[in-house]
Amino acid sequence: MAADTIHAAFRHQASACLALGSPFTAHLYQLFAERLVPGGIVANRLLNWTGDPRPSADSLPLRIAGCLHALVLEGRDALLSTAYPPGAANDDTLWSMVGHACDIHADFILKRLNSPPQTNEVRRSGALLPGFLTIASLFGKPLVLSEIGASAGLNLQWDRYCYRLGDMTWGDPASPVRIEPEWRGNPAPDCAVIVAQRAACDLNPLDPGNMDDRLRMLSYIWADQDDRLARTRAALALASDNQLTVEKADAVDWLKRRLAERFDDATHVIYHSIAWQYLPKDLQDQGEELIADAGRLATGIAPLARLSLEADGGKDGASLKFARRQSR
Repeated sequence: MAADTIHAAFRHQASACLALGSPFTAHLYQLFAERLVPGGIVANRLLNWTGDPRPSADSLPLRIAGCLHALVLEGRDALLSTAYPPGAANDDTLWSMVGHACDIHADFILKRLNSPPQTNEVRRSGALLPGFLTIASLFGKPLVLSEIGASAGLNLQWDRYCYRLGDMTWGDPASPVRIEPEWRGNPAPDCAVIVAQRAACDLNPLDPGNMDDRLRMLSYIWADQDDRLARTRAALALASDNQLTVEKADAVDWLKRRLAERFDDATHVIYHSIAWQYLPKDLQDQGEELIADAGRLATGIAPLARLSLEADGGKDGASLKFARRQSR
């Protein structure tokens, strides 16, 4: 692959990080865009990437940043750690430390580069919550949750967090996880929610009680975003305490089995956040057909709802969509 394509991927990710409040990571990516040249084994692997390096595809910048952050979080590279927040280093020093880390930890980095980044952004629950409250208020029934692409399941336990939506507070006031998104417009329905059952799937689920899995997830959080790191650590601990598990399964196969079940006197909610868009088009089509077929069979006793938070091509972020189905 042309080096220009690789460098462009790093520049694009640098712009995104800067816009999303991570100046350190943006600066790191900019150094890769400007200074990455053939030579070392890791540099050659990056520059000869055989897939699509863009953030919307293989996310090559996120992969290498996750490798380096993992070395810092695990204490494998004390020298590199001095250049990471809260430390500071000039461009030459930081790049020198990155190069040194790539040389002495090449085996670790090369192996880890083969795996796509895996995050479980807890703040997505702040966007999904109004949808769940709307569903609960419309049907007045307990909810059965089915999440697709759940990673470690941190957004499967959204009802165990504390929220502030504008002037409204909701959730467990004693929760170690607090989410306070910017709120505009009319208030969300303020109602109690009972979760009768929760289940989820992922092609590569992470165990919140496993320290290696925790490290993997935390490593993909940008190193200068302390609030995200703290919130994710708290959510992982909460999920571990509650023995939350995510089934390893293909989304469509799992959805087929899940939709075949009937949940009387409860609203079955199929939901996903920044996950559906990564399914191949043929699997998306199969999934849409499965959900539509299940919707046609929904009843007033066992209604079905779908809630999604997925990229829609707009510049303002992802789109939140809700659909419901029940026959009379």
